[in-house]
Amino acid sequence: MSGMLGRKIGMTQVFDQAGNCIPCTIIQAEPNAVVQVKTAEGKDGYEAVQLGYGERKPKRTSRAMLGHFEKAGVSPKQVLREFKNFVLDVKPGDEVRVEQLFREGELIDVVGITKGRGFQGVVKRHGFGGVGARTHGQHNRERAPGSIGASSFPSHVFKGMRMAGRMGNQRVKVKNLRVVRIFPEHNLILVKGAVPGPVNGIVELYKKVQ
Repeated sequence: MSGMLGRKIGMTQVFDQAGNCIPCTIIQAEPNAVVQVKTAEGKDGYEAVQLGYGERKPKRTSRAMLGHFEKAGVSPKQVLREFKNFVLDVKPGDEVRVEQLFREGELIDVVGITKGRGFQGVVKRHGFGGVGARTHGQHNRERAPGSIGASSFPSHVFKGMRMAGRMGNQRVKVKNLRVVRIFPEHNLILVKGAVPGPVNGIVELYKKVQ
C-alpha cells in the first residue's frame, strides 16, 4: 500500500457544514524523501519505495547509511520505511508531499507505536475484576489474578494465559480513519478520531486500495 511518514502533533476539533463537532488528530506530514526505489527486475526482487522522514545528524549515522543516503542525494534521515505498490512515479531524491498522496474525505489506515505502560497487573492490563472485595475475607489481594492453572491434570499453566506483564509499546494499526482536512502550506493532515502513540510519535499513513 502507498503511504508516507508523519509525526503526531496532538488533537483538535473542527466543525462540518452541519455544525457537528469532529474530533481530529493533527499529523505533521512533512515531505518524505525518496531514498530508494526497488524493482522486481533488480537485485531486490520486489517493487517498493523506501521513504525517509526526519533529519538525523551525520555524526550519529553509520558510514554504511551515510553512503546509502548520499547515493540517493538526500540528507541522513531519522526513520526509513518501505511502501509497496506505490501509486506515484518517483525516483531517488524526489519528495512525496501529503497533497500528492491523499485527498480530503478518503479513508486511510494509520500505524503507530502505543504508549508504554510498563509492567502492569491483570486488572489494568486485561480488565480483571480481582478476587473479591475486602469484606469477603481478602486482606490485600483485591487486584490479584487468583488461580491460574489446574491441579493434578494437566499440571501446568497453558501458554497464552492472561497474566501480569509489559503493557503497551506495541505496533497498532487503526483502520478507516477519514481525512478531514489537508493543509499543504503547513504539511498538515487532520484525520477523524484517535491515532496510537504519544505526542511527537512517528506514525505511518497508508492509502487505501481503491
